[in-house]
Amino acid sequence: MKVFFDNCTSPVFAGSLNALISPMGHEARHVRFMPEYRLSHDSADVEWIERLAADPSTWIVITGDQRIRKNIAERAAWIRAGLKAFVLAPAYQKTPVHQCASILLWRWPEMERFITLAASGSMFELSINRKAGFTSLAV
Repeated sequence: MKVFFDNCTSPVFAGSLNALISPMGHEARHVRFMPEYRLSHDSADVEWIERLAADPSTWIVITGDQRIRKNIAERAAWIRAGLKAFVLAPAYQKTPVHQCASILLWRWPEMERFITLAASGSMFELSINRKAGFTSLAV
């Protein structure tokens, strides 16, 4: 399993999660550090969605961008790609990065179990509360 963090998230999140999951053969990457996919800090959402969809690996997306669900081109690309995602709740924007990273690490085992059972193309809001479930978001 590979985990993708887009530009609406801090690269710290990808690095922290990667340190946790890489011993299990998984990988967490931030869009800014994926030149082999021809992605960078200025890659458009449609671009990374299509590139991840073309990869035979199973990608899980973590984003802070609710617009993917509302922008016509991004939404269409998302549905075609069949990716699965966690969308960070708005509270992540107001919380220090080290606290957000700790929540992702704390919740990762639950997130991993949950997302493997989710349907392709689905998105779920990830609450900042360590004990909360996952809220399904309409795509």
